[in-house]
Amino acid sequence: MSHVPQIKIPATYMRGGTSKGVFFRLQDLPESCQVPGKARDALLLRVIGSPDPYGKQIDGMGGATSSTSKTVILAKSSKADHDVDYLFGQVGIDQAFVDWSGNCGNLTAAVGSFAISNGLVDASRVPQNGICTVRIWQANISKTIIAHVPVTNGTVQETGDFELDGVTFPAAEVQIEFIDPADEGEGDGGGSMFPTGNLVDDLEVPGVGTLKATMINAGIPTVFVNAEAIGYSGTELQDAINGDTKALAMFETIRAHGALRMGLIKNLDEAASRQHTPKIAFVAKPANYTASSGKPVAAQDIDLLVRALSMGKLHHAMMGTAAVAIGTAAAIPGTLVNLAAGGGERNAVRFGHPSGTLRVGAEARQVNGDWTVTKAIMSRSARVLMEGWVRVPGDAF
Repeated sequence: MSHVPQIKIPATYMRGGTSKGVFFRLQDLPESCQVPGKARDALLLRVIGSPDPYGKQIDGMGGATSSTSKTVILAKSSKADHDVDYLFGQVGIDQAFVDWSGNCGNLTAAVGSFAISNGLVDASRVPQNGICTVRIWQANISKTIIAHVPVTNGTVQETGDFELDGVTFPAAEVQIEFIDPADEGEGDGGGSMFPTGNLVDDLEVPGVGTLKATMINAGIPTVFVNAEAIGYSGTELQDAINGDTKALAMFETIRAHGALRMGLIKNLDEAASRQHTPKIAFVAKPANYTASSGKPVAAQDIDLLVRALSMGKLHHAMMGTAAVAIGTAAAIPGTLVNLAAGGGERNAVRFGHPSGTLRVGAEARQVNGDWTVTKAIMSRSARVLMEGWVRVPGDAF
C-alpha cells in the first residue's frame, strides 16, 4: 500500500487577545485551497486536527476549545483604502465543519501585526518608531476594522506592560476600532441592527419559557438574556456550566430559537451547522466574585456582569466580537445590557467576565428612529508564538 507524504505550508501560530489561531497568507496555500470550497475546508480541518471524536485535537494545531480552534487567511487587500483582507474560519472540534459566518474579534488584534511582518502593508506606511495604522477589510462580514499596532525600530513591537484579563503575561497594547460594526444585512429588521425591530423581545423557547431578549447584530449577532431568568447570577465560571449537559442543551435551544427569530436561519435544524453565530450571552447587575485566576472582582469596579457561550461552551473570558455587541447594546438605552448596567446613555462600559474585566467603548446614535453605531473601540494584545511551516498529509484535501 502506497502512502502519500506530508506537505508543508508556511504558517504562523499567533495569540490574538484571548484566542489562538493558525495564520496563513492566501498565496502560500495550495492552489486548490486559495478559493473557498471543500478543499480549503478539508485542509483547515486537518491542520487543526478535526473532526476529533475524542474532543482533544491531539493530531493537529487546535487546543480543544473554541478559543484555540481557529484559522485566519490574509491577503493584500483588493479594497480601496485598505491594507489587508482578513478571512476567519472557526473550525469545529468534534464535527467536520468550518464556520465562515462571522469574525473573531480577538484574533483581529493579531491581523495587523501579521500583515506588517509579512509584507501585506506597504513599507511606506510603516513608521520606524510609533503606531502603524493598519486598515483591515473583514471579509466574513464586509466591515472595516482599524488596528493601531506599535512599531519599534521598524518592526512590530509585541512585548510591553499591557495586561489583558484572560491572558497570563503582559504584552504590547493594540487598539482596535470596529467601524460601523452593526451587521445590517441579516435578519428582517429592515436595515436595523436590531433584526426584530425591537430593543427587547419576548423570545418563546420551548421547554425553557418566554424570555426577555435583546437580539443585536453588532460585532457579531448576539442574543442577550437576563441571568436570573434562566437561574444564574452572572458570576459563574466555566466549571459551573460546561460540565452541566442540561444547561448546555438549554443554552443551545435558546440560541437556536434566537437565530430563527433574528432571521439568521430558516429552520431550527440549520443551527447545528451554524455554531459560530449567533452568540448567546446572559447579563446581570454588578456583584462581587472571584475570577478564574483567583483575582477578586469588586462590584464597584464594573458596570455589569456578562457571561457568553462560544461553540456550545461558556467562554473562559469574552469573545472580542461579543464585546463589541456588549459595548454597542450598553450604549443604547433600554436594551437588557444597558439596563443591567444601570440604564441611561453611556459611551463606554466595563463588564465582568469569567477571567476578569474588560472595557469597551461605543458611539451610538439614533437617526430617523433607528439606532446606528459608528464605531466600537477596545484594546487587546497579540504575539507570534511560532512560525515556519505546518505539515499535513498530502491527500488531506
